[in-house]
Amino acid sequence: MDAGRTFLDYHMYSSVQKNTQRIKHQTKELGFFFCGISKAEFLEDEAIHLESWLKRNYHGKMGYMENHFDKRLDPRLLVEDAKSVVTVLLNYFPEKTQSDSEAPKLSKYAYGEDYHFVIKDKLNDLVAFIQKEIGEVAGRVFVDSAPVMDKAWAKNSGAGWLGKNTNIIHPKNGSFFFIAELIIDLELEPDGPIKDYCGSCTRCIDACPTEAIVEPYIVDGSKCISYLTIELKDAILPSEFHGKMDNWMFGCDICQDVCPWNRFSKPHSESRFTPHDDLLYLTKNNWKDLTQEVFGDLFKNSAVKRTKFDGLKRNIGFILE
Repeated sequence: MDAGRTFLDYHMYSSVQKNTQRIKHQTKELGFFFCGISKAEFLEDEAIHLESWLKRNYHGKMGYMENHFDKRLDPRLLVEDAKSVVTVLLNYFPEKTQSDSEAPKLSKYAYGEDYHFVIKDKLNDLVAFIQKEIGEVAGRVFVDSAPVMDKAWAKNSGAGWLGKNTNIIHPKNGSFFFIAELIIDLELEPDGPIKDYCGSCTRCIDACPTEAIVEPYIVDGSKCISYLTIELKDAILPSEFHGKMDNWMFGCDICQDVCPWNRFSKPHSESRFTPHDDLLYLTKNNWKDLTQEVFGDLFKNSAVKRTKFDGLKRNIGFILE
């Protein structure tokens, strides 16, 4: 035993390691393909980047991005006495995509049930496991619906590196996955970031039809097709984007589809992400004639509901004009 280290120190360290491994093992049982740990602390580097990004108005009309600045950067303001940020990744890469090449396109993540519900259920199960097996642990589950810097925590936890398209890229699974967190007041053994393997590749930058990736690692959100088709609530889309939407009606996968690392993407095994029987086979004309009733049937528990029927019809009309 090292001088200056007590038996209690070693016992506590052993306990931290043991709890970390138990949690990581349980996340795999729940279907997550990755789990990484970060120490819950202020994100100093991100503070500078976020402030600069907001000042350049790259958030467009997403006013909520300006709110809770401090909370976005410090998990201890979200969970009292937070010690650890547990980051998990859940694959959503589909086995099949839309069959009609001329039909308006949906981002792959929106094929099945809304990921918010699926992941929250899994993380709530993880919390129940922790409280049963480890003890009284307080914390909160975050699935893309609170002021949490998902990509920063994913990067810090070793989930992957931040690509030039600002997506996290996992070296063995590409980038078609969801990121979520559990912030808890339990000390765990932190992981660390991994190397950036984008190298000199600029495929994502070159392929973006709206030139939203203004420079490597910086996206002007107000030009992003995902922002235009989902976040922007205006009755009419900006005319400057006519002919540049590449047929996307909800979200956009271009910068991921062209990324060489996504050759490692494998079909998911999450039954709740299985699309509606008709979804992938709808033709261009089917989408053009979409009714409120069919929309409700297709997207009953889907993330597409975010854009509502009128929003999706707006998008379809814009790209088919």
